[in-house]
Amino acid sequence: DEVEAAVLGAQWVAGRGDPVLANAARDLIAKITRVVPERLRPLIDDPSIGTRPAFRQPPDGIDLARTRVWIQQGRKIRIDYRDQGGETSRRVVWPAIIGFFDETRMLAAWCELRENFRHFRTDRIVGAEFLDERHGVRPGVLRLRWKRDMAERRAAQARA
Repeated sequence: DEVEAAVLGAQWVAGRGDPVLANAARDLIAKITRVVPERLRPLIDDPSIGTRPAFRQPPDGIDLARTRVWIQQGRKIRIDYRDQGGETSRRVVWPAIIGFFDETRMLAAWCELRENFRHFRTDRIVGAEFLDERHGVRPGVLRLRWKRDMAERRAAQARA
């Protein structure tokens, strides 16, 4: 079960992750294949479970590998973001987490302009400047605040 779970997760990332993560997922599958006993190799070579084929995702407007580093280091990013209506705005954000979905990727971040958490589709980011400036909140604390904010929003929607 653990081998299947690891391979299934790696298959999903290989099909939907940014290029760096997708390559790492393929490398992980190769490493798992090399170390599992021969009797378990069919679970990898001819699995009985799988992920749905990935959709062709629009290109990201931001380097996600570098964004992950900025998240870990607690640094700010200045983005130019094009909303659904085509309007572009410039924002300084404190990146908290990158969400990977079947058809798109999302950057959740504290937005200095809106003074609240916002979600930015990475394909709608039309420019990004990785700032040296730190925002002063530990990455884990920022993610906890984001999770709390998400829970509060869901609770408010449920009450409405």
